[in-house]
Amino acid sequence: MALGINSSGLKGPFGAFSHAAWAPAGRTLYVSGQVGVDAEGKVVGEGDIGAQAEQALRNVATVLRDVGGSLDDIASITVFVTEMNELAKVYEVRRKFFKPPYPASTLVQVKSLVDPRLLIEVNAVAVIAA
Repeated sequence: MALGINSSGLKGPFGAFSHAAWAPAGRTLYVSGQVGVDAEGKVVGEGDIGAQAEQALRNVATVLRDVGGSLDDIASITVFVTEMNELAKVYEVRRKFFKPPYPASTLVQVKSLVDPRLLIEVNAVAVIAA
């Protein structure tokens, strides 16, 4: 399990993330960007960043499960959004999938994703015990 840490010399995180995360010894897995697309390739929650965030994180969880890991093994995530005005929904979803200590996180606004109906993409770095 990756262990999130928060520096006493910084203001506490405002969302569901830690300033940094220690990764224990194990195999490092880089999970490619996952979006709000289901197993059949259909966009989930068109126009709803919360629904798409849930699907993207379910997809990340599926990849991890397939290699013997879980969301608890994530050390860091990068979140790409096309709009910043609904971040509260994104953090609400993240709190459903992650528990403290949260993984480290980077959030980036992008002009668009591969499909204009997509509002969010999430990639992850996980460390799975050997």
